[in-house]
Amino acid sequence: MASVRTRKKPDTKQPGSGASLPPVPGKPAPLGEVLALLSESIPDPRMELDARNPFELLVATVLSAQSTDRMVNSVTPALFARFPDPPSLQEADPETVEGLIRSTGFFHRKALQIVRLAKELVRRYQGEVPSRMEDLLTLPGVGRKTASVILAHGFHLPAIPVDTHVTRVSLRLGFTVSHDPEVIEEDLKRLMDEKDWISGSSRLLLHGRYVCLARKPLCSNCVLSGVCPSLSSGGALRDSS
Repeated sequence: MASVRTRKKPDTKQPGSGASLPPVPGKPAPLGEVLALLSESIPDPRMELDARNPFELLVATVLSAQSTDRMVNSVTPALFARFPDPPSLQEADPETVEGLIRSTGFFHRKALQIVRLAKELVRRYQGEVPSRMEDLLTLPGVGRKTASVILAHGFHLPAIPVDTHVTRVSLRLGFTVSHDPEVIEEDLKRLMDEKDWISGSSRLLLHGRYVCLARKPLCSNCVLSGVCPSLSSGGALRDSS
């Protein structure tokens, strides 16, 4: 699990002593300050899915749908020990795969999906995971978020994966007004330098996963409370988007 530090005590600085100005409702949080604060609270924003190569990451990401990274990490060692690459996985009996991934949920559909995915990788890409967005999107079960995860964390190419956590945090910080992942991705790309796309989006995701929770965000312990435009003067969110 990534290390995510929360604020231990409120900022007692007075205006003029180096403290940020109070956030303005409706105005986006200052991105540079947000990234700087998150770099302190999340110094190592690494991917929480365990994977040794793009193929393992692709399969793990597909398995993570409606599951948790921790649960996926508990089943992939046995899965990849039995089927370490696309050529072996394409020959797998789906029922055998089901038994290995059962605890991730929706195991019947996922087993069929990853076997078919392996077949397509062998048939069209010589058993290799492609490193272009347009190619990844042609693979079964791979949407834009999954493709962006593979580009960013499998190939270390600039990309911004947008999941529910990135969506929630981006809305609350005023970086977007949309709930559409593709629109949010473009909004974040316009705001961030390309060199920050991977680390910045990873920190937004982890901040949403562990601090800026959907139902009961930990605002009193949040390092962004001084710049968050969604936080009221009483310390509660104005809108729990």
